[in-house]
Amino acid sequence: MNSRQDNRQTRRKLVAKIGELAHGMSKKFILRSNGREVEAMLVNYQGEFFAYFNRCPHIGITLDWVDNQFFTVDRRYVMCANHGATFEPATGECIWGPCLGAVLQSVPLEIDGENIFARSRNGDPQE
Repeated sequence: MNSRQDNRQTRRKLVAKIGELAHGMSKKFILRSNGREVEAMLVNYQGEFFAYFNRCPHIGITLDWVDNQFFTVDRRYVMCANHGATFEPATGECIWGPCLGAVLQSVPLEIDGENIFARSRNGDPQE
């Protein structure tokens, strides 16, 4: 393994395995960003995985109403528990609520075999 590959390995964090989350399921994880630890969420929407920081763009509070519960009852949208802001899972765009048009801050993902990794935007070490 060369030094570039070593650097790549230290800038990502294993957050889940393929098959661990069914459609409409989510999982929180901690990610290092800009020198501090922040909470993020991985969501499975129709078999595709997306990740966002767990912060509502409206007032900056966490989105989950119960630990790891981000989806609406029909598993169609991600919803903020505080004011009911509703987000498209694939884009993070708010389509209803007080932050209409705002977007959740995305976390880059990398799928390597059966592993799902979150990547730091600024290269902070993850592992």
